[in-house]
Amino acid sequence: MAGTSVISIQQNIILETIRGTDLGEWKVLLLDGESRKLIHGVVGEDDILALNVSNIEQIEERRPTNKEMDAVYLLSPLPHIMDCLMADLERRRYRRTFLVWTSLLPPDLQARLDRSAMAKQQIVYASVLNVDYYPRESHLITFRDPWSFPTLFHPACNHLVRRHMEELAQKIVSLCVSLGEYPTIRYHNPQKRSHEASILCSHLARFVQTQLDQHAKYNTDFPPLSSRPRGVLIIADRSLDLFAPLLHEFTYQAMVHDLLPLTEGDKIYYKPSASQAGKAQKDKDQEIGEKDSVWVKFRHLHMKDLLDEMVKDFNAFKAQNPQFADSENPATINSIKDMLAGLPKFQQGKEAYSLHLSMTQDAMNVFQERRLADIASVEQSLATGLDEDYKKPKNLADQVIRLLDDDAIEFPDRLRLIIQYLLYRDGLLPTDIQKLLAHARLPAQDSEVIYNLELLGAHVNRALKDSRPAANYHFGKKEVQPQASDESGLSRFEPALKVVLEDHCRGALDENIFPFTKPHLDATEGLIGQEHVSQASLRSAKPTWARTRPSTTEPRQRVMVFMAGGATYSESRACYEVSQSFNKDVYLSTSHMLTPSLYLRQVGDLSVDRRRLDLPADRPQPRAPDHLFEKEMPAPPPPAPSDKAQAPVEGMQQMRMNDDRAHRKPINGTHQHQPSPPQSASSAGGRLVKDKDREGEKKKKKHNFFGSKK
Repeated sequence: MAGTSVISIQQNIILETIRGTDLGEWKVLLLDGESRKLIHGVVGEDDILALNVSNIEQIEERRPTNKEMDAVYLLSPLPHIMDCLMADLERRRYRRTFLVWTSLLPPDLQARLDRSAMAKQQIVYASVLNVDYYPRESHLITFRDPWSFPTLFHPACNHLVRRHMEELAQKIVSLCVSLGEYPTIRYHNPQKRSHEASILCSHLARFVQTQLDQHAKYNTDFPPLSSRPRGVLIIADRSLDLFAPLLHEFTYQAMVHDLLPLTEGDKIYYKPSASQAGKAQKDKDQEIGEKDSVWVKFRHLHMKDLLDEMVKDFNAFKAQNPQFADSENPATINSIKDMLAGLPKFQQGKEAYSLHLSMTQDAMNVFQERRLADIASVEQSLATGLDEDYKKPKNLADQVIRLLDDDAIEFPDRLRLIIQYLLYRDGLLPTDIQKLLAHARLPAQDSEVIYNLELLGAHVNRALKDSRPAANYHFGKKEVQPQASDESGLSRFEPALKVVLEDHCRGALDENIFPFTKPHLDATEGLIGQEHVSQASLRSAKPTWARTRPSTTEPRQRVMVFMAGGATYSESRACYEVSQSFNKDVYLSTSHMLTPSLYLRQVGDLSVDRRRLDLPADRPQPRAPDHLFEKEMPAPPPPAPSDKAQAPVEGMQQMRMNDDRAHRKPINGTHQHQPSPPQSASSAGGRLVKDKDREGEKKKKKHNFFGSKK
């Protein structure tokens, strides 16, 4: 999609910071475990080594002292990492120190650094990057923190919430600073507060506002001057929409994350099934990400159209590479040259199409086996309150029970169906819940998932003569308009977040449900239709009533959304769609991405003993390795020269052809005796030129530090 990619923004910040320490001399880059993961996500090792970086090392590992070389430390602001840094400074491991933190240093750690005489002597440069977040897509950011959900919603974690909110606020501020935005802030304010976490968004919004104001106070160049309309930050939590994590979504990305066994870690991988995998793909995990143009192009397409569109696109791809097509014409030198030149790109494209055709077929096979068309038809009626004819649905209880009794319906799908029926009815009699569980033949522990939904604001139990009005678990549920498309029967539901964003872009978002943190300053700007008004037009009071939508040549307003407790792939898709419809840049940030299975597991864990959750706050805090504080052994003296002259023949016997011992790399990936890099300057920009020996040495040093999967 059009707009600025947060991946490129973070990459440029990191590389420009390393480049800014370049004084024409070689240096070592020091990372820790957390900062390594962060940098690995957006920056390649080659890009770093090209910035006069001789080697990349990890601060927790054993390393040789190199007093002749400068060091750039790019570190996470954690207590044990500070211990590692102070151990290096005490040992004077490097000549000079350039210190960069990924986010703001806590006051106690900053005070420790300020008191250190060693730090004052050796640190020649210090800065904070504000990059403590993980871009997953161009407009999707996660904090890789699945423990955020139990921390915010588990009753036994109440005393952890304040500190956790401060940490979340700091990461949100880091994102705003990276984007150069000092936004107005709006937050979800539920009108019927039936659960303890209903005040979550208001508190988090105020933490963010305070930290943003502090950053602007001490950084006079923030925000940078721009003709872009002032950005907006919308803070919501999982209680905004309880249906979205449960429904079966049939756009490509959401469907494969729901139905296929993807391997998710720092990156996402998929191994095609044996029936679909080609020879090159057999027994091979293949990465799915932003570098995969096929994935980026089709991930939000409905599965109904995906196969046809992908086949068309593949045929166009083959037409653009005619040199690889079967031909009866004899090969010529020029045709062979063209073929070899385009071979890597063609092979990469061919593998991508093969992977996604396999994934599509695997997903459709699961769709058929689990009878998801029948389930989805009922789900859409429960979530929208309308049947396929856009009328009030009838006999939904009978339809639900019929599916629960069907042996072809898998147990997780039965649980999802019961929960959606309960949300549709705004609670059920306890006896009715037990009857539904009996029909579904679900284990007793699954009832915990149902009752734990009360912690997110759902009404689970309803009395026999309960006359309270039905709750609206889908914010701003709009009137669904009939569509001509065949897919509309299984895709009538739209996430609540999409309704919120559309209302905001039209200037119609209810200020009572989404108030401002500074209503006396921001309300006027936020309610007059920000898609029509830039900061410049507000100051000059030029009339803008005649404009129907922003010009595509003007800077796009940025709308940042933070979803506490995890976001769904349907919500991510909605953000991209709103961006395109309203000419905005909508960025979705969240603690972690939710799939239906993960969501059910996390809701179920809200009633287990906290000790079983393995929260980071309950684990032993990491410590700096002991070896950093050990005294280095002095180098052994050189051997004394022997009085006995060595016979020439004996010397020849000890000689070896192609002896590479001087170039051999030790296990830790660094050289014990760092050779002085060449100092010849290039004619372009004063960059250092590496001779052939240096290039060979660098190849040996490239020991896959970032751990990229082959």
